[in-house]
Amino acid sequence: MKSASRDLLSRTLRSPDAVSRFSMGEWDILVRQARIAGLLARLRQLLAQHNLIQAIPAEVRWHFDAAATLAAKQQLAVRWEVEKIRAALAGLAIPVIVLKGGAYVMANLSAATGRLFNDIDILVPRKQLGPVEAALMLAGWHPTLLSVYDQRYYRRWMHEIPPLRHVTRLSVVDVHHAILPDTARYHPDSAKLRSRAVVVDGQPGLYVLAPEDRILHSATHLFHDGELPHGLRDLTDLDLLLRDAAADPDFWSRLTARADELQLSRSLFYALRYLRHFLDTPIPGSVTAALDAVAPNRVTLALMDRIFTRVLAPAHASCEDAFTPAARLAAFVRAHWLRMPMHLLIPHLLHKAFVSPYQRDPKPA
Repeated sequence: MKSASRDLLSRTLRSPDAVSRFSMGEWDILVRQARIAGLLARLRQLLAQHNLIQAIPAEVRWHFDAAATLAAKQQLAVRWEVEKIRAALAGLAIPVIVLKGGAYVMANLSAATGRLFNDIDILVPRKQLGPVEAALMLAGWHPTLLSVYDQRYYRRWMHEIPPLRHVTRLSVVDVHHAILPDTARYHPDSAKLRSRAVVVDGQPGLYVLAPEDRILHSATHLFHDGELPHGLRDLTDLDLLLRDAAADPDFWSRLTARADELQLSRSLFYALRYLRHFLDTPIPGSVTAALDAVAPNRVTLALMDRIFTRVLAPAHASCEDAFTPAARLAAFVRAHWLRMPMHLLIPHLLHKAFVSPYQRDPKPA
C-alpha cells in the first residue's frame, strides 16, 4: 500500500478525476499528504474547478472546507499586513516590492488560490535597509529572538535582515535586498529585478516582480533552499504561474532569455524538470532544448533526480523510503554549498551542528 500511495497527491493534482474511484483509505492518505504539504485548500479548489466536490465523502469534506476557510482568512490578513507595511514605509519614498505568496495575492494571480502563508517577503534597495528596518520597528515590527551568531550571520552574509515580528499581531516580515546571498555562487542583479517591477493597482509605492522574474525567483528559492517542507506546494505555485504567463505567445522566449541574463538558467532547468515529473506542466520542447546547454552531466542529473523526487514530495511517512533521510541531508548540504564558499560553509555547518544546539535561547526583549 505504501508504494502505491507514495505519489498519491501528485497523481491527484495531475488527474483530479481519479478521486471518483478512491477508497476511504486513499482519501485518508490524500488528506494527510495534502495537509502536510500545505495543499488542502488548493486541492479543494482544483476539485471544485472539475466539479468534483460531490465526489469527496462527507466524512472527509470538512477537512477541505476548513482548509479553504483558513486560506481565505489568511489572504485577507496578507492584504491587511501589506497595506500596513506600505503605510509604514511610505515616508521613505522608495519602491517596495512584495515577493512570493504575498505578491500572488496582491497581483490577484491564480497562484494565490488556496495558498497558505508563514510570512510576508519584501525587496528593497540595499542602501535603504537601515531606514526600512527603523520604519518597520516604529510601526511595531521587531527582530525575532535569534542568537548573536545568527544575527551576525544574517547581517553579514545573507540577502535579508533577521525576520521582524509584529509585537501584537505576530505577523512576520522578511526584508530582502537580494534574492540570493552575496556569498552565493550565482549573483542575480537586484537592480535589474527592481527595474522591471510592476506597480500594484491602487497601492502607490507598492510593486510586484515582472512575470518572468517572479517565476525565476520562485524557482531560485526552491532550488537554493535546504529545507523543503512545502516543496510540492512551491512547485504548484510555479505550475500556476507558468500556465498564466504562457497565455502570452512570447513568454517562453522572454523567460529563457531573462534566466540567462540573471544567471538563473540552472534553477529554471531544475524547476521545469520537476514540474514535468510531479505535475505534467506543459512546457514547449523548444524551451527544454534551449535549457539543455545548462543541464548538469548525466551522473549529476541522475543524483539530483534521486534527491529531488524525494525531497519535493510531501514530508509524510507514506511518501518516504529508506533513502529519503539521505536525500534530505544531501539537499540541505547542497543548498548551503550553493550559498556559501567552502571556507565559510564548513565553519558554519560545524557551528550549527555542534555549538548552536547547546546555546541557551536568547533572553526575551
